[in-house]
Amino acid sequence: MHSAPRALCPHVEWAVAGVLGTRVSLDWIRQPAAPGTWRSEFSWQGQAGTASKLASALRGWHLMRFEVTAEPCPTAEGERYSCTPDLGIYHAVTGIHGDILIPEDRLRAALQRSRLGETDLEAEIGKLLGKPWDDELEPFRYAGEGAPVRWLHQVV
Repeated sequence: MHSAPRALCPHVEWAVAGVLGTRVSLDWIRQPAAPGTWRSEFSWQGQAGTASKLASALRGWHLMRFEVTAEPCPTAEGERYSCTPDLGIYHAVTGIHGDILIPEDRLRAALQRSRLGETDLEAEIGKLLGKPWDDELEPFRYAGEGAPVRWLHQVV
């Protein structure tokens, strides 16, 4: 969680606990990149698809910035969800080395929009790679260096 108003912090914990099926108590610290907001980090383990459930549980509050990532496993590719109040939610599938995997139909659609003059190809590829979300979230990532991390474990 990169930034959340203090009033939403307990709701974040309840939402995460509901998805993971275990009690969650996060260590919240002030977020200097957005005064008046708080941040927290935690690691989790769960079945494939848990990342999407976590992102869905958190996306309803438009005042928060967060990221949810899942590492690839033998039965599923990895996933990355990024969310900001201005941009909404971004989802990417990630490979074993952390690369974003873009489906060919999305690349073809970006090329077609570019050919028709509807958009700039570089900007379209940037969106497919999540660049606008990375640009907005980067100051919040750095502001959290040194933040405590809570490790959560769930038997799968």
